Amino acid sequence: MKQTIFTLLVLISIGFMSCRKDRNDPDIKQYDESQIKNYIAANGITDMLRDTTGGDTSGIYYKIISQGRGTPMDYSDQISFVFTVRTLDGKFISVDSLNQNHYYGYLGHISSSLPKGLQTAVHNLIKYKGTSARVIIPSHLAYGVNGYGTGSSSNANTHIGGNQSLDYYINVVSNQELYDDAIITNYIKSKGLTGFAKTADGVYIKVATPGTGSDLIDLDSYITYTYSGKILSDVVFDANSTSSSLTVSSFVKGVQEGLTGQTSGAAISMIIPSRFAYGTTGTSSAGSGGITLGANTVLYFDFTVSAVSN
Repeated sequence: MKQTIFTLLVLISIGFMSCRKDRNDPDIKQYDESQIKNYIAANGITDMLRDTTGGDTSGIYYKIISQGRGTPMDYSDQISFVFTVRTLDGKFISVDSLNQNHYYGYLGHISSSLPKGLQTAVHNLIKYKGTSARVIIPSHLAYGVNGYGTGSSSNANTHIGGNQSLDYYINVVSNQELYDDAIITNYIKSKGLTGFAKTADGVYIKVATPGTGSDLIDLDSYITYTYSGKILSDVVFDANSTSSSLTVSSFVKGVQEGLTGQTSGAAISMIIPSRFAYGTTGTSSAGSGGITLGANTVLYFDFTVSAVSN
């Protein structure tokens, strides 16, 4: 009997403790709100607005940096955007907006690969193609209690910890052709590059060493070459130091354009807009570098041609 009474007292005590925890501890939305406000204050961030769409319930904060125009985007629209993201604790930072952090697809499908809150922010707050914005997504609309990624949350840039809100910079592209050209011209300027000429198609080509052969390269030519390819963060995704041989038509369209009309002995550099590289699909088998190329990625190639067979 005494044991039964003791057991009942223990269970009642646990019940009271549980009730007290529910009364005094914030729920996840309150926790996120506190986390975001502290982050904004600690980092001196100004002009952030709270999302009030549908009655101020999402907890998203945002700032429009550059406003686009046109018809508001709908969930059925195909869109392209680039982004950077960091957790509020600073343990995860991803700023590769030149390749990795690209999205291309339907607005309504963003949440299939990225947080639901990001989809909501693009639709309700960013609204227009051409808009750049900063958006802080609360954890309950991000990766929740489980977080995301691999490894320990103490390892930088491998894992997003549980209950971490996310700080995004987002640029929704209104015209991919113009955006690619701006990326290329900015790269050329920032690197102090010279000698590149833009073709009518928008491929930038530099003949570093003119060829000395007599056979002009066309799409059916079989060439022997060495080359390297990189994204515009200067990360090499593939290269060969010993000669390979292929027909020119085997390469992406931008490389075809850069090689056509050259002869053996030529060394050519090419900066290729995404539509003439791997386009809106990217590629998951981008060569020996082991780097997956995202959709709408601009590429830089260096080719040296040692032999041409027509």
